[in-house]
Amino acid sequence: MIRKLFRIIFICLVLLFLYAPILVLMVYSFTDSANIGVIREISFDNYITLFTKSELRSMIWGTIVLAVLSAVLATILGTLGAIGAFYSKKQIMVAINTVNQVPVVNADVVTGFSICILLAVVVGVSKDSFLPLVAGHVTLCAPFVYLSVLPKLKQMDGSLYEAAIDLGASPATALWRIVIPQIFSGIISGFALAITLSLDDYFITTYTKPATFDTISTYVVNATKGAQTEIKTALWALSTVIFLIVLCIVAAMNFAASVKEKNGKAGA
Repeated sequence: MIRKLFRIIFICLVLLFLYAPILVLMVYSFTDSANIGVIREISFDNYITLFTKSELRSMIWGTIVLAVLSAVLATILGTLGAIGAFYSKKQIMVAINTVNQVPVVNADVVTGFSICILLAVVVGVSKDSFLPLVAGHVTLCAPFVYLSVLPKLKQMDGSLYEAAIDLGASPATALWRIVIPQIFSGIISGFALAITLSLDDYFITTYTKPATFDTISTYVVNATKGAQTEIKTALWALSTVIFLIVLCIVAAMNFAASVKEKNGKAGA
């Protein structure tokens, strides 16, 4: 009984530590307070500023477009890399896995600075072209897509692909009609993770972005250094919107998974 009570208390403390700051920020986003500490009146001015100020709208849409584009490219590269590694010889697969782990464990500062030096200095690509920024985000996200897809390949029945080839299907047709559906959930998970990583990244973006472009992460950091109070408090509303969107997505994914599991049991 005591052990069970201790576990409950520990879990509650962990959840409180994780979500209390977010909940406080959410509460203050619905007030007219300029600083956290005193609540005066309920107000929606922060949300009005968030959705009406052109500077904030441009920053948000730019971040979303960058995240989706980077995630699509990273998903394609990561999926193809995982499939290629899975159907390679064991030594080659081990080598690819090792190389893939380097960007995962490497510091973002090193990755961002290296890409900036490679493309902007060695190759001569202008940072105003957005190519270093996209390349940096793809480099960040692709290894995680690889790690999401590879376990699904290992769970797949490998004889299905071979059977399709034996029955006359071309390798491309067998890949598209047999392999991709089997690993589709891993591809979706990798894509969602890639979008999250791109939205969240700060260090790689700082080194590779054009001077006139800001993502949510770089804008928030710069805003804390001397922006107008109106902008700072509008970012509280932005944080609340992002948290609620993520919460809805996670809840929808869990609900869909539970429905699929129930349908599977009913079919069995």
